[in-house]
Amino acid sequence: MAGPVLDEVDYEILAALQEDGRITNVDLAARVGLTAPPCLRRVRSLEQRGVIKGYHARLDPTSLGYGISVFAMVSLRSQAEADLQAFEEHVTNLPEVRECHMLNGEIDFILKIVSPDLQEFQHFLTTKLTTAPNVASVKTSLTIRTSKDSPGVPVPGGTRSAA
Repeated sequence: MAGPVLDEVDYEILAALQEDGRITNVDLAARVGLTAPPCLRRVRSLEQRGVIKGYHARLDPTSLGYGISVFAMVSLRSQAEADLQAFEEHVTNLPEVRECHMLNGEIDFILKIVSPDLQEFQHFLTTKLTTAPNVASVKTSLTIRTSKDSPGVPVPGGTRSAA
């Protein structure tokens, strides 16, 4: 499936915004070799076409009281589309679940979950996750250390493509 047609200037804009979403339009324009008005038009076009999905602050979880992160591998009893969607809807409403990815193979979903501590995570696991409809099993792995946490995606020709 082909995505939107992008040129080298679009890629440079995307790389710069992914690196610093708070960059001013004037600074962004200078960085990519445009004047401010055409740069802003390009950014708005990228937003309207869905290439730029939003701008987010990266928060430090421990500063907000989330001392642990856990990956949960979830298997469902049924993989009927309605059951898959029901599970996705259920976890979407759980603020502790920060990511949910459907997989192929033995495991149906992998979730990234944050929690203040192990006791709170155990409570979450036993009252909110394993009790969800259609859940057959949940295997969890506690994050010991994060070696790389790069948001976004590599941008062709952009400054972040090698990161």
